[in-house]
Amino acid sequence: MSTAHSSLIEALEAADMLEIDNLYAWQFNLDKELLAQVSAGSADADSQDRPLLSIDCIDGSARRRWQFSLAAVSAARFDAESDSWRLADASTEHRIKCFAAISGDNLDRDEGSQGSDG
Repeated sequence: MSTAHSSLIEALEAADMLEIDNLYAWQFNLDKELLAQVSAGSADADSQDRPLLSIDCIDGSARRRWQFSLAAVSAARFDAESDSWRLADASTEHRIKCFAAISGDNLDRDEGSQGSDG
């Protein structure tokens, strides 16, 4: 499966849940203010080093937390074989998969019955 997003930032903006290093994480934060500054061209010289992505999850009874800079997220590359983004921090390479939620309504009705008085 190939990604429909040309960058990890685009994939993160559309995601509701992540998988990082085979752990599912639905608690993550993408610094939208930093992205807006970069997009507007008003970001300062330190912007590349500022945290853009923070991820929290529970691994057994331990809390795990990752933080990635704008530079690291921008440099991430999609790996089609594993259907994941390869993202490196100072010491380790991580694999991130982005998932979008599936939504639907809560109505229990047949398609053929449109509220008939039957």
